[in-house]
Amino acid sequence: MNSTTYEIEEIDSPIIAVALHDGHFIAPEILPHIHLEEHERFREEDPYTAYMIDLPVSRVKVHTSRFQVDLNRVPDKAIYMVPDDAWGLQVWKDGFPEILSSALMEYYQMFYVRMHELIETAIHKFGYFLILDVHSYNHRRESPDKASPEISNPEINIGTAHNHPKWQPLIHHFMQYLSACSINGKNPDVRENIVFKGGGFSQWVNQNFSEDGCVISVEFKKTFMDEWTGRAFINHIQDIRGALLGAIPILKHQLNAFRNKQS
Repeated sequence: MNSTTYEIEEIDSPIIAVALHDGHFIAPEILPHIHLEEHERFREEDPYTAYMIDLPVSRVKVHTSRFQVDLNRVPDKAIYMVPDDAWGLQVWKDGFPEILSSALMEYYQMFYVRMHELIETAIHKFGYFLILDVHSYNHRRESPDKASPEISNPEINIGTAHNHPKWQPLIHHFMQYLSACSINGKNPDVRENIVFKGGGFSQWVNQNFSEDGCVISVEFKKTFMDEWTGRAFINHIQDIRGALLGAIPILKHQLNAFRNKQS
């Protein structure tokens, strides 16, 4: 497995921004086994999220497609074995080739080893950490012309279900801030745990480090692009990145306030 299929850019910051599903790469030895066409994979990936997290914090950008191995699922669900694992899509031509299992899961496990090291470093330096786990989600899955109802599909879904309750005030400040931002010419509808509640990555972080930090899984509805053609709406994406950039000093202030309160 190519060891360059994710990159970790570590800087002196307690905040770590992660784009787990931005990637589209399929290893050459695996691609012949994939049944899905490139555009079918792209539609369920999270393109442009790596750009969104181009922030003055530590950054983790995954270049591998979730259809090769999904780093946001628990280990026994990280490979999409059957269509029910992948929105009804048949990922593999003749079923998953078990010969690939060892290499894929080694890649999965090594990623988590690196993330463990990164989080421990932040805790050692600052006494705490915060992860912005940035994703996007489809709202026109049935057809290009039919959008899902807005009442159950907020512009920004904040997934926090796995976090320790003590981090809720910080999360509340973050949501208030995002709600007041101008994104694509309006204040976005920001709600918590409506469409998604946080995936396997958030679950793992909180199982190991919940006392020292939390994960805010930020899911942007794919109104910033055409889901079916992949065309990006650049100004909209820049607004999203600008909103996340503006959140950094607010989050750092909240983290410091929390630390001072605990000491």
